[in-house]
Amino acid sequence: MKASAAEDKLSQLEAELVNVLGRKYVLSSPVDLSVYECDGETLDVARPDLVVLPESTEDVVTIVRLAGKYGVAITPRGAATGLSGGATTVMGGISVVLTRMTRVIEIDADNMVAVVEVGCTNVSVSKAAEKFGLYFAPDPSSQAASTVGGNLAENAGGPHTLKYGTTTNHVLGAKVVLPSGDVTVFGGRARDSLGLDLLGVLVGSEGTLGIATEAILKLTACPEAIETMMAYFPSVEAGGQAVSDIVAAGVVPAAMEMIDQLTLRAVEDALKLGLDTNAGALLIVELDGPKAGIAVHAKVVVESVQKNGVLAVKWAASAAERASIWKARKSSFGSLGRISPHGYVLDGVIPRSRLSEAIRRIAEIGRKYDVLIANVYHAGDGNLHPCLLYNREHHEQVKRVMQAGKEILELCVELGGTLSGEHGIGVEKILEMPSVFSPADLRAMEWVREAFNPQGLLNPGKILPTPKSCGESGARPLLRHMLSC
Repeated sequence: MKASAAEDKLSQLEAELVNVLGRKYVLSSPVDLSVYECDGETLDVARPDLVVLPESTEDVVTIVRLAGKYGVAITPRGAATGLSGGATTVMGGISVVLTRMTRVIEIDADNMVAVVEVGCTNVSVSKAAEKFGLYFAPDPSSQAASTVGGNLAENAGGPHTLKYGTTTNHVLGAKVVLPSGDVTVFGGRARDSLGLDLLGVLVGSEGTLGIATEAILKLTACPEAIETMMAYFPSVEAGGQAVSDIVAAGVVPAAMEMIDQLTLRAVEDALKLGLDTNAGALLIVELDGPKAGIAVHAKVVVESVQKNGVLAVKWAASAAERASIWKARKSSFGSLGRISPHGYVLDGVIPRSRLSEAIRRIAEIGRKYDVLIANVYHAGDGNLHPCLLYNREHHEQVKRVMQAGKEILELCVELGGTLSGEHGIGVEKILEMPSVFSPADLRAMEWVREAFNPQGLLNPGKILPTPKSCGESGARPLLRHMLSC
């Protein structure tokens, strides 16, 4: 059978890429490609035509210029721990996997700065800086695997966002390959207010404006002391009110995380940590800073949890106990695999003062659609992670999950919040964007994207709701759109 023009184009592109990068780093067999068909958001699956693994900024320039020559889409990819489909190749084309770019180029301890390639993990940056008494503060639950490039793309957060902010608060500059193949640097080692804040535009743009290859990161001094507490409550509502009371009393912990009973039981089943599975919720509170200040804040925290019917309180007595407490939180989503083969993790944000109401109404939505929902919360900053449990093979169940997820996101907006706190929009929340932004707002964002990415080849089909009807999301049919037609 004669090859189509599209197949000929891809074949020629592949040959040129192999000639430059070597056969080992250009993948095209169906088995190899299947590994890259989604990120951590597994509802949306779309196989790329090619996977390319560059080792340097120069390699990325070559890939971008060749893709432009042949008019083929490019989707940047890190460790694929993202949860909104941002690294999924919904238009096919090339998946550019940056995980070989792992050099820590410099740790400038005097200026508290690290210069790294974007394939470095969060943890590897902190390990390189720890001998200077410094670390990289952003800590998504996947921080042992998630890459700096992915953090930049999604403006990632994590449990310690409450005190330390998201990725944008810890990035000073980035080396970027533009869709034209030109290389530029946004920002630098020192913050300035000269000209347009192009670094601010880049962070959180989900790979639609350029591909970052290096980052200049702000490091943070390790705190003098850390105290970590876990408290059991009869219900998530009681734990949620305790969170509000702690902040209302003037204490801003480094982190406040909560998991419900369903998640608590899954974690204990998986890890055997000795958790109280009869409790309705587990709240983790971490305080850091000067020892004297922590003692004062700990007293306020204990008073706040006690007045909300706390069942038991335990403070970590050692670094090992602290690590065990955080293992319970950071293993939550993986442990839920013991209950259901798939989980759809949402990322809505609500005002902290309405946490108890949100918890109650999410439970009502779960009952309405007969969907089992496990709840994990960055409770301190109102970032909710309801995990809707399902089996992808049961399409009627998937429909109910999508309907419930849509209502939960609508609830977050109704309560004065928004669609995403750290996971990004990707393809997952793209059709909900008009619930937050006006047509004029969305058009302004399109203008920015078009200024950087005029051919639309860089991570197409993400963030902005360009599809006009069902099934127009891209060249690869997505299950969510097939089932919603």
